[in-house]
Amino acid sequence: MSIRVLYSSYTVITINNNGYVWTHSMNLLAEISKIKRRKMASNKDGDENEAVTNFREYLRIPTVHPDVDYSKCVEFLLRQAQSLNLPSNIYYMAPGKPIVIITWVGQKPELSSILLNSHTDVVPVYPECWTHDPFSAHKDSNGNIYARGAQDMKCVGIQYIETIRKYIKEKLVFDRTIHMSFVPDEETGGDLGMKLFVGSPEFASLNVGFALDEGLASNDDSFSIYYGERTLWHLQVKCSGTPGHGSLIHENTAGEKLHYIINKFMNWREHEKLRMKSCKLNVGDVTTVNLTMINGGCQINVVPPELTVGFDVRLSVAVDITEIENIVKKWCEEAGEGVTLEFMCKSAYIQPTPLTPENPWWVTFKNECDKMNLKTKTYIFPGATDSRYIREIGIPAIGFSPMNNTPILLHDHDEFLNEKTFLDGIDIYYNIIKSLASV
Repeated sequence: MSIRVLYSSYTVITINNNGYVWTHSMNLLAEISKIKRRKMASNKDGDENEAVTNFREYLRIPTVHPDVDYSKCVEFLLRQAQSLNLPSNIYYMAPGKPIVIITWVGQKPELSSILLNSHTDVVPVYPECWTHDPFSAHKDSNGNIYARGAQDMKCVGIQYIETIRKYIKEKLVFDRTIHMSFVPDEETGGDLGMKLFVGSPEFASLNVGFALDEGLASNDDSFSIYYGERTLWHLQVKCSGTPGHGSLIHENTAGEKLHYIINKFMNWREHEKLRMKSCKLNVGDVTTVNLTMINGGCQINVVPPELTVGFDVRLSVAVDITEIENIVKKWCEEAGEGVTLEFMCKSAYIQPTPLTPENPWWVTFKNECDKMNLKTKTYIFPGATDSRYIREIGIPAIGFSPMNNTPILLHDHDEFLNEKTFLDGIDIYYNIIKSLASV
């Protein structure tokens, strides 16, 4: 079931699939005035850019796992839509998982649209390990803004909003419609967010031709561009064998089989480590293999009847997935009777976005970067983002977060983004999105 929520200036009107309608009071214009007064009060010197103030307010909303409450986040985004005088919709692909869409209709709405995607959720924190409250958006004397989500990825969501705000203030118009999407639960795999949304009639109605999504910060002066993702496997191997007393040497034990399996996977891991080093590859260019879980046994002097090992595997886009799966199955057969392979997550291979002259979106994106004299590097993303669901349905997507000369701190303690870097990112998006909307 999906629910669509329509907004007027003063009242929220909610319509579900059964046609039931209810309303509740929400004077958004009054809320905007309150927020503006609050911003002025907290910034008496008037020296903080309004975009930075909006960014810090967004960071203070703790949309943190587990059991995320998105209500304050939705209210914030609706105020932003109202401040832009743009229509907004909320879709629920799953209960309690709002997808907010803010739309700026182009001069030629029949053309395919541009989707600017970001996620609203953030990963958990260990507050005792932070120098500042992770949801205070503390700004130090160097302009570093500390908060969970500063890099991953509330910065990008606000940069989209502030870029559109600049266009509207300058009375610019573009041929293509631009949609800003703010989706839930990306940090837990996107199963109740973008994964469901891309298969819905609501998404189809957006008529998306190209999408931007998150990237990563760069430690040097370059900007990282991501055009694809590796194939994600979460698998476990269960090894059954002869149980018994720990003082005896039993045949056909679960431990012997587990040893064989672990050796095979760790040798694979070592091969990829050496290949990355000798060929000077990036982590996204190789297959990563990590042993993440071992379960089994009840007591130290009891040989267990079953042991289980789990692996996180991210397959390089260059490998034959079917061939790799057959090799893993062969290892299980070689380990002995009673060894079974189970996939907890088995993603399909997804074609990367082509970075070729035949792709007008890429050509336009790269040309704008070149005009700004940005030093860019292209990569396969090492982790997983919502871009994979967009690419999976045939829509080209690029992951890009304009943060250079910045330590990569997503999911880390003391995550921060510098104020100047944040504002420079808006200027970069300003040129890129403007050109994409005119392709």
